[in-house]
Amino acid sequence: MIKSMTGFGKSVTQLPTKKITIEIKSLNSKNQDLNARIPSFYREKELELRNLVAQRLERGKIDFSLYVELNGEETSSSINADVVKQYMKQLREVTPDAADIELLKIATRLPDALKTERDEIDDKEYQSILAGVEEALNAIDTYRVDEGKALKKDFELRIKNIATNLDEVITLDPERMTGVRQRLTKAVSDLKTEVDENRFEQELTYYLEKYDITEEKVRLSNHLKYFQKSLDSADSNGKKLAFISQEMGREINTIGSKSNYAPMQQVVVRMKDELEKIKEQLLNVL
Repeated sequence: MIKSMTGFGKSVTQLPTKKITIEIKSLNSKNQDLNARIPSFYREKELELRNLVAQRLERGKIDFSLYVELNGEETSSSINADVVKQYMKQLREVTPDAADIELLKIATRLPDALKTERDEIDDKEYQSILAGVEEALNAIDTYRVDEGKALKKDFELRIKNIATNLDEVITLDPERMTGVRQRLTKAVSDLKTEVDENRFEQELTYYLEKYDITEEKVRLSNHLKYFQKSLDSADSNGKKLAFISQEMGREINTIGSKSNYAPMQQVVVRMKDELEKIKEQLLNVL
């Protein structure tokens, strides 16, 4: 079962004094690239949360965001009244005629006008956050599986098309080899000189073996079967599929370089086109 690296998951947890929203988004990447946005209040738990997300999602460009919205009954900051009063007193000395409201606006923007009380993270609250992360991870995993199903259908179509073209190559091969033999025989006859028949047969056999694509046809057929088998496996291994596709490309290119026969080269071009579409989609497979 293949999975896509593209996905999105979200969870919303409503606590008595705050609402916690967790969003996880992932895109394709060769390795894991995890970016976490977490409020400073929860920084001490960042490493644990990052590890939890990293272990579940394995690979991809991942954005993990945790948002906290207070409902008004609780606030992490309060006005430092003594500091604000001192600021206003000093500002009054500078501008005696200024209105109090204007001085207050300025004073509240100055350093230390607000003080933040940092309490220990409540265990029940953190357990709710972990449950929210798990919910978001399950959601993104479901998204990845659904995307993987669509990718698998496309891969199976491309593999089927390559297999069909390979059958056409196999059908054309005897005709191609006959043409090669005829061209070589004609080239020798055009020389209008006597040749040693035994030597000629040896040379002919050499050239026919040079153009022979039996091994490439067999290997390509095996690669196609192995690719399909890997698609049907329980795990999702995009790197393994990418390696198989490279081996498929190697055999297709060799068939093209050896064919020296226009109808077969046209079929090879079609196979290459299908393989390029596979490789493009494989960039998004986990």
